[in-house]
Amino acid sequence: MAATADARSYGKRLRRNEPMSRHTSWRVGGPADLWFRPQDRAELLEFMRDLERAVPLHVVGLGSNLLVRDAGVRGAVVSLQDAAAEFEFLEDGQIRVGAGVPCAIVARRCVRRRLGPAEFFAGIPGTIGGALKMNAGAFGTETWERVHAVEVVDRAGQVRQRAAAEYQASYRQVQGPAEEWFLGAVFEFAENASTSEAVMRDLLAERRLRQPLGLPSCGSVFRNPEGDHAARLIEAAGLKGHTLGGAEVSPKHANFIINTGSASAADIEALIEHVRNTVREASGVTLEPEVQIIGEGEPAA
Repeated sequence: MAATADARSYGKRLRRNEPMSRHTSWRVGGPADLWFRPQDRAELLEFMRDLERAVPLHVVGLGSNLLVRDAGVRGAVVSLQDAAAEFEFLEDGQIRVGAGVPCAIVARRCVRRRLGPAEFFAGIPGTIGGALKMNAGAFGTETWERVHAVEVVDRAGQVRQRAAAEYQASYRQVQGPAEEWFLGAVFEFAENASTSEAVMRDLLAERRLRQPLGLPSCGSVFRNPEGDHAARLIEAAGLKGHTLGGAEVSPKHANFIINTGSASAADIEALIEHVRNTVREASGVTLEPEVQIIGEGEPAA
């Protein structure tokens, strides 16, 4: 499968049959054939160049927007948490951030410099790579509103720089060149006297009141339909607190699905589909999931 890559000495950073439940915020998911957490960029690029083209490749961050099915993932799963962890303040309010850096860290460091509106990153539970991939947003600001340029790597391990104009970003989706993964980005912010740690703390306090933080979830499951909110539609359909196996529609925020402790990935996926079907019947609106679903197993009907 990945003969050259397997032969190298990556130590415990490269594992076979690694349970993905250890690497997703829902704490579910079957084993990945190969799981790799390279220690730096050089090791990442070496691995990608050695990996046979026929082997499926998935690149992940914190696993906070990811549902891995119970039968696991064929191919290789690569974590960028160490290999793309750079953070640098540039001139004129710009910052360079690696894809593996948690969004919350970006928020804290920028707020200390009074760079705004970077505080919105505090409301995004994943990494910069995931925020770039799905144009994540919080508190009224979206990731790609602040992107100046990105750095990407292709399947052959070739790195290139791309301008933000090469991508089309809309609500929770981004279109750009295929078969490339984000390694990082340059963001543009500005000095803003109204940006402060106190403001960020207030925003986060409000979020804690409204969302079931600290429980195993992926954050918001569904995109908000135009002119409405997914949580309102789910609640109006009578689904708050609805359970299926070990999965539950959060009683606190209807657009969160919680692993109550015994959920399987199949439970969660089935509950996602039940919510979609019930909301469609109740309101005529078809909710679109934000969460990425990968791996083998029976898709929910």
